[in-house]
Amino acid sequence: MLIDSHAHIQLDRFDADRESVLERAREAGVHAILVIGFDLETSRGAIALAEKYAQVYATVGMHPHDAKDLDDETVRIFRDLAVHPKVVALGEMGLDYYRDLSPRPIQKAAFECQLDLAEELDLPIVIHNREAYHDILPILQARRGKVRGVMHCFSGDVEIMNQSLALGFHIGIGGPVTYRKSEALQEVAQKVPADALLVETDCPWLPPQFRRGKRNEPAYVRAIAEKIAELRDISLEEIGEITTQNFESLFMAS
Repeated sequence: MLIDSHAHIQLDRFDADRESVLERAREAGVHAILVIGFDLETSRGAIALAEKYAQVYATVGMHPHDAKDLDDETVRIFRDLAVHPKVVALGEMGLDYYRDLSPRPIQKAAFECQLDLAEELDLPIVIHNREAYHDILPILQARRGKVRGVMHCFSGDVEIMNQSLALGFHIGIGGPVTYRKSEALQEVAQKVPADALLVETDCPWLPPQFRRGKRNEPAYVRAIAEKIAELRDISLEEIGEITTQNFESLFMAS
């Protein structure tokens, strides 16, 4: 059994065939999906799906792209949404220095604000990073032992992996591990400790190699798990057991 630990199936790109998407996921052995919010609308959408489907769980949070929209009222709403029994984490949150759609000081302020909320509610967090590990890691270091979570769509090397692990974070590996030129990520997939590994799709984005250029979906987490199993020279079943246990210990134990 597998769990897609990061999906966005609440988006309108799935409106026409969401039931079929969920059925294909079941057929692929995916028995749970964590649907990630990245603003108020998508956070509410994630909760709505979690209420409708037993295998779906939700997060709520503000993506760094929209950090400029995080005000006191929005934080209050997130706090209220986060008490829902199927909300298991906050995020995705973090820093994105690739697109810079919100000014960097505002991104940092929104990140810190959501970290405060995570500490207050004792919830794990889902970290978005793009070209910003040099700022994300010190921010998390200052809260070492107070926050926990996953480095979503991990894109660093083994050194950054080790720094993330030292802060108590899991490593989320997605479709890029299947790409032919992803040597650094493939090395991470080989070396990440078994108890810190998660698999994810980030659908509808970042499909595995066999679906490049097309919409991604939770069923394809199987291809990601198969590639990691190959890299680690273990069975797909073992990857399923490891990542399911890690998901449950991180997100379901709080």
